[in-house]
Amino acid sequence: MNDTADISAPIRAIIADDHPLVLLAIENLMGGYPNMRVVGRAADATELFQEVDRKPCELVLMDLYMPGGFDGDGLEAVRQFKLRYPDIALVVLTMETEPAALQKVISLGVDGLVSKRDRIDLIHVAVITALARECYLGPAVRSLIAQAMVNRRLDFVRQILSRRELEVFTQYASGLGVTEIAARLGRSVKTISAQKCTAMRKLDLNSDAELFRFAAEYGVVPEERTQN
Repeated sequence: MNDTADISAPIRAIIADDHPLVLLAIENLMGGYPNMRVVGRAADATELFQEVDRKPCELVLMDLYMPGGFDGDGLEAVRQFKLRYPDIALVVLTMETEPAALQKVISLGVDGLVSKRDRIDLIHVAVITALARECYLGPAVRSLIAQAMVNRRLDFVRQILSRRELEVFTQYASGLGVTEIAARLGRSVKTISAQKCTAMRKLDLNSDAELFRFAAEYGVVPEERTQN
């Protein structure tokens, strides 16, 4: 009977945001979720920790940057929360767009990270995933981090290749043949072929298939423009 009672008991949630209207919107949204009840609200990290200490809960949704309070804000607040309450599922909401900062939040062991630019209904997806103890990343967060990885890879390619080698590599990966590239750039076919081969050797690529795959993965050209 105790097991049945535990299963049927509503999930208790505490929400934290320094903007009253956002707090209200999240509370109203979560009020429509089945088997879930908001038991506490907070406007900064100190209030949040006080609420969690007073009111047992299974889930916390918190804004990443909440000014005020004595327990820090941003990454420090998240770090302190995970140290104090490791058994409570934590979903972080944020307007942050800096990929490095987002990756630091993820590294702290949060159970969900959702941009406030994402559709609001994705909060429910984040909550369900977090309660299952799997980390949910919203579409905007995933996109920002993925683009940052592409940018880092592209910077690597630019460091390895000379300007002319990169020019040839990019055009070839876009689907142009060596002869067409030579005509466009006003160089000989032999020169273009040599620059292509040099670029491939520097990048440790052994075939055109590897070249096209590398160009897509490293952001040299959009993936849909590369050949198979």
